[in-house]
Amino acid sequence: MNEKNPVQDYESTIGIQTFVLILLGVTLGSLAAIIVLPTWVPNLETSLAGESPKVFWYLSRGSAFVALSLLWLSMALGLMISNKMARIWPGVPASYAIHEYVSLLGLVFSIFHGLIILGDHYIQFTLVQILIPFATNGYRPFMVGMGQLGFYIWLLLALSFYIRDRIGQKTWRVLHYVSFAIYCIAFYHGFTSGTDTNTPWAQIYYWFSASSLIFLLIYRIIIASSIRAVKQGIHPSATL
Repeated sequence: MNEKNPVQDYESTIGIQTFVLILLGVTLGSLAAIIVLPTWVPNLETSLAGESPKVFWYLSRGSAFVALSLLWLSMALGLMISNKMARIWPGVPASYAIHEYVSLLGLVFSIFHGLIILGDHYIQFTLVQILIPFATNGYRPFMVGMGQLGFYIWLLLALSFYIRDRIGQKTWRVLHYVSFAIYCIAFYHGFTSGTDTNTPWAQIYYWFSASSLIFLLIYRIIIASSIRAVKQGIHPSATL
């Protein structure tokens, strides 16, 4: 008897219209902030770095860590659902809903992370360079381009929530394996292009988040191997 997929009966709680409106709102809001902040709060630009304002850079870096953290949480919840740890706490329905919401919220912070840097006077990226992967120049173009590429893949993966019925459950699950590539790309982007990578707190953050996902992945593989062994009548220790 095949075990039922723990997320098969749970539908998306966010409509596609809401999804699009949220992303559009954040995009327009980020662009408006670039224009409004220097006009409405002129001292904000100079309060952090004097003659060389870095407020937009700080906002971009801060939102980058938030976006990566939300991606980590989304992946951790996905692994916990698939390896049944989520049944213990907070429960599969809650985990699935949080998994979906934090993935969307991570995209929101990713958009803000990319667009707010347009206000930085040192980097001087254009909107076209922000939108097109590997179109930047001057500041670590390959590392930045990888981050842009990862965002678009993440966006497509998030949209798959709304076409799951059309593509089928098995295809949808296969697509979600792409999330590992997304995290690796985002990790590489942050680790190689971030100016605070060498700080102790950033080192601890990067390695803790990555190692925790590796642990959950290995645990998931062990659980899956044990289930297959039980179905085939093989003692679980023989698969390890």
